[in-house]
Amino acid sequence: MNTTKIKTSCLINNYNYAEFLGKAVDSALNQTVKFDEIIIIDDASTDNSAEIIANLAKTSGVKYLLKEKNQGQLSSLNEGFLAAHGDIIFFLDADDIYEPEYLETALNFYARRRECDFVFCAYRKFGAVEGVFQDYAVDLDLGYSVIKTLCKGEWIGSMTSTLSMRREILEKILPIPYTEDWRIRADDCLVWGASLVGARKFYISQPLVKYRIHQNNKFHNQQSLVLDRSYEYKRWWKRNALFNYILQRNSLRLPYLLAFTSLNEIKTIPRPTTKDFVLYLKIIFVFEKNFYWKVKGIFSLVSYFVKTLLKGKLVKG
Repeated sequence: MNTTKIKTSCLINNYNYAEFLGKAVDSALNQTVKFDEIIIIDDASTDNSAEIIANLAKTSGVKYLLKEKNQGQLSSLNEGFLAAHGDIIFFLDADDIYEPEYLETALNFYARRRECDFVFCAYRKFGAVEGVFQDYAVDLDLGYSVIKTLCKGEWIGSMTSTLSMRREILEKILPIPYTEDWRIRADDCLVWGASLVGARKFYISQPLVKYRIHQNNKFHNQQSLVLDRSYEYKRWWKRNALFNYILQRNSLRLPYLLAFTSLNEIKTIPRPTTKDFVLYLKIIFVFEKNFYWKVKGIFSLVSYFVKTLLKGKLVKG
């Protein structure tokens, strides 16, 4: 399949990962289909990252941005995107590694599915923890997720290094001004933002990224904070500010007649899960203000669930 017409950019964000950076860059360089550009964004590292980056630029031709002030991951993504020229943007944390066939597989995926705006894939953990993480056992078209993200804050994606999306979607999201709020976990901005602006999301079940687990790993070590109520409360407030910014920037609002729009949205998912139906049922029940449409919407959703079940298109989850 011809994938050469699509221009690609790889944004590698780095902060004090000098010991890992070379392998991350090599993994981006040594793809079976080459990136059109690779840009390293260094967030004012205090180790010898700048020296390593300069050497990499001389020997491999990668581009780079050396920030003068440490401002966190979102700031790096903002600046990297503004410097990128690709039609599809890929993201890589400097401590992670792409499998050699990652770009080729993803591009074939985009080429076969013209409606695809956003792709994330399974990944393989290595380092302090080993194992493969898959959201689903098969490739899936996850449809649109505007309503369930707006109403329930659904997070449909994965960690930064597994993400890619079309430029026209990312232009509606970045740059985001709340850099202090998202010094870490800036993948939240990409995942939530893409849903809010109407990206159609797809999942690749093949583990095409190696996710390094180590003591300084920000995303992995933040998982213990899920049970911390104060952390989740702060994240909820940051999420609200983020949502409001993206909605205002794109002149978006919660649709009228949620029962109708919720049913239309779930129908964009060719193989929905039981969780999807339960979620949309809650949305209609809680957020639909018109009693007639609330009842009609619940009845229509249950009817559609039965039809999906009988056709064997329901996915476990």
